[in-house]
Amino acid sequence: QVQLVESGGGLVQSGGSLRLSCAASGSIFSINVMGWYRQAPGKQRELVATITSGGSTNYAGSVKGRFTISRDNAKNTVYLQMNSLKPEDTAVYYCNADIHIRLEYGLGYSDTWGRGTQVTVSS
Repeated sequence: QVQLVESGGGLVQSGGSLRLSCAASGSIFSINVMGWYRQAPGKQRELVATITSGGSTNYAGSVKGRFTISRDNAKNTVYLQMNSLKPEDTAVYYCNADIHIRLEYGLGYSDTWGRGTQVTVSS
């Protein structure tokens, strides 16, 4: 009933920048927290950054000062601006959102994940 679609990944040299986007679509009533997570080969998925509907943000220590999360509530879209990229930032980046969905007779809840977008930083 709802889906998240990421875009903006790719290959970049160390020190470069990328901007990821994630758009939510479907029977959306409201979205609370949106966030980005990443998973490198052989490692567990980890939090990168989150943002509430009111704009409060939270970052992993490893990206603080280099990455900026933002959102456009009118477009149900979250962004991740990544600057000063390092090879250790290489991972599949996943979008996540806590979505209240419209049902025929009320509201439901969906903890929704995107399919991921690959970010590769070369040294």
